[in-house]
Parts: sequence; C-alpha cells; structure tokens
Amino acid sequence: MAIRVAVVGSGPAGSSAAETLVKAGIETYLFERKLDNAKPCGGAIPLCMVSEFDLPQEIIDRKVRKMKMISPSNIEVDINIEKEDEYIGMCRREVLDGYLRDRAASLGANLINGTVYQIDIPNNNTDPYTIHYADHSQGDAKGIMKTLKADVIIGADGANSRVAKAIDAGDYNYAIAFQERIRLPEDKMAYYEDLAEMYVGNDVSPDFYAWVFPKYDHVAVGTGTMKVNKSIIKDLQVGIRNRAARKLAGGQIIKVEAHPIPEHPRPRRVVGRVALVGDAAGTVTKSSGEGIYFAAKSARMCAETIVETTQGGQHLPTEDDLKLYLKRWDKKYGLTYLVLDLLQRVFYRSDATREAFVEMCSDRDVQKLTFDSYLYKTVVPANPLIQMKITAKTFGSLIRGNALAP
Repeated sequence: MAIRVAVVGSGPAGSSAAETLVKAGIETYLFERKLDNAKPCGGAIPLCMVSEFDLPQEIIDRKVRKMKMISPSNIEVDINIEKEDEYIGMCRREVLDGYLRDRAASLGANLINGTVYQIDIPNNNTDPYTIHYADHSQGDAKGIMKTLKADVIIGADGANSRVAKAIDAGDYNYAIAFQERIRLPEDKMAYYEDLAEMYVGNDVSPDFYAWVFPKYDHVAVGTGTMKVNKSIIKDLQVGIRNRAARKLAGGQIIKVEAHPIPEHPRPRRVVGRVALVGDAAGTVTKSSGEGIYFAAKSARMCAETIVETTQGGQHLPTEDDLKLYLKRWDKKYGLTYLVLDLLQRVFYRSDATREAFVEMCSDRDVQKLTFDSYLYKTVVPANPLIQMKITAKTFGSLIRGNALAP
C-alpha cells in the first residue's frame, strides 16, 4: 500500500520535509495556518544552508561579514569573516518561508491553508490518523471544518505544537523572543550594510543576548529571555534600544513581534507514526539561539528516514523506524548542542562572565573556530596548541573578571 503523509506547519522545517517526501513520490499534504506568516526571528542562516537547501541569492537581504560583540560595560569587539565568499545570510522569515513552501507545493505537495485543531489517534498500528482542521482557502478566517486521514504525521508546527499535544510529547522549558523591526534613516542603515551586533548584559537579557540584525530596508532589534522572566521582556527591549540608541536615532518602528523559543528537546519526539521536527521537537541551540538551519535539517533527516524505511512510501513505518531519525540526529549534532549548552551555562550567568566572554571573542583563533563552526555546522576540532591557548585564555578572562566565584 502507498502511504499518505501529513506535514503540519510550513516553516523551514515543514516545507523541507514535504519537499523531500514529494521528490520520493510520496503523497504529501502540507498544512499552514497563515500563508503570509512572518515569524519573529533574527533571521540569520549559515552559509552551509544556502548550498544544502539550494536557496537563491534573492531571498537573502544582507550578507553579514562583520559582527560586533558589545559587553555589559559597552566594550566592543569586532569579529570579521576574512574569506570573501563566506557570509552569514540575513533573511526575512516571510520571504524564506514563502519560498520554501511554494517550492514544495510546485514539486507536488498538496498545500492546505488550514488550522489543525485535533488529531484522532488510531487504536492499532495500521489504521490511519484522522486530522480535524479548519480550511481557510476561501478566505474565511473561521474556516470550514474538514478531516484528512494520514498514515504518518510530521509535526513541524512550532513551540506551541498541536501535534505534540496530540501525542502527549511532554512540555519543555522555553524562552521568549521579542523583536521590533525598525526602519532607519539612510545614513544609519548604511552603518549596518554588512554588520550585525550582539549585546550582552543584565539590562538586555539576564540569560541570553540582544541583537541588531540588518534586513532589506530595516533592522531587526530584539532580545530573548527565559519564560520565568517574561514579565520584564518589554523592559529588556527598552534596554537594547537604549544601548543602541545612537545608532538607531531617527528610526521608526514598523512592526512588533514576539514568539516562544524552545530551550531543550521535548521528552518524546516520536510516538507511533508521528514525529516532531524543528521547534516542535526542540531543536533550537543554546547560547546562539539558532533554529532555522536545525529546523530544516531535522525535518529533512526525518523525511529521508521515512523514505528509506518505507521503501519510497510503499509500506507503513514503525515507531522504531521513525526513531532511527532521532538516533542519526543525536549522533550528528549531539556534541554541538552539548558545547553550546555549556557555553551558555558558563558565560551567561552574570555580567562578569559576559565581560569575560566578550574579551575572549577578541582572540583571532576563537573567532575563526566560532565562525567555522557556525558557517558549516560542525564543532570544528582545533589544533591542540590552539585549543590549549583558547582554554587558557578562557580561564584567564574568567579569573580577571572574578567570574569563577561560586
């Protein structure tokens, strides 16, 4: 029997999964609640994503080759990408997501403009799942209630995933991202031509960082913090606007956005013939807060596993089949998540450790290691002598800032 797969959510994760499935000839349905959705997001993508996911240059607003790290005491460290062909891509999510969604649909995915409300779980391992959704294709905000039966479901519907709730995947801790899009005068925008800024300090975030990222005709100015601090998120946004006030002078706020960001994987990411990917699974990294590449990559790996284990959609996968995607994912990226989690625990716990972090970023070897790891998504092994130097510099920075106190 040929299987039918439903993908809920058409961000970078859902659209990447759908594209992989339809290329293998599997009947695929892609649900999206809002086709014009603009998710609050810094919008940075690594160089490897451009090539891996065959992204055209026109969806990239800016090619950032300069990063400015700014400490709590406003010490600035400039970090530059030295190779001309390397950059960090800055995108608007409505542009990136729309491109990936449309590409998946053009290849054969059945795009449904609908809100999924309920999923009926079958009583055995062979019956299909029943998806209850409101169809908005006629422009009705409330929608017409319909159902769809699917043999496999991929939940790519974000931190507030309805698919995750349907399979009792468990809760996870999350952060809140708050962002303002600010249109700047021409001379101010020229400053951010190929430059992004990251600010650290208790005034902008007690457990994360704040950012000013350039886009097509504006900058994205935002901050993030854990949900326990969500009551002060607007105060933290005032903090980043104050820190960057001189550079943002004369700017006009054109949009205000907020969204939850998962801080660790869900307790269960595969249940039966349902798999979670992207934010729904909790693939956002600590320290950097990056989610776009890992969302798309996790979804592609999940879809590739479905194609492989079902022989191109010819028979039903088992739960163990789908869990193979998790084993492969954890093997490939487990160390990356471990390292970034450790960095956040060490360097984001006080202003003293943040000062040490920014000081450490002034080292050329640290910069190269960081950019290589970010651009190509691997924890790049350093020369042992360089690694010893980086370790010594790290402890030196922490000691000078009295940051090693209990």
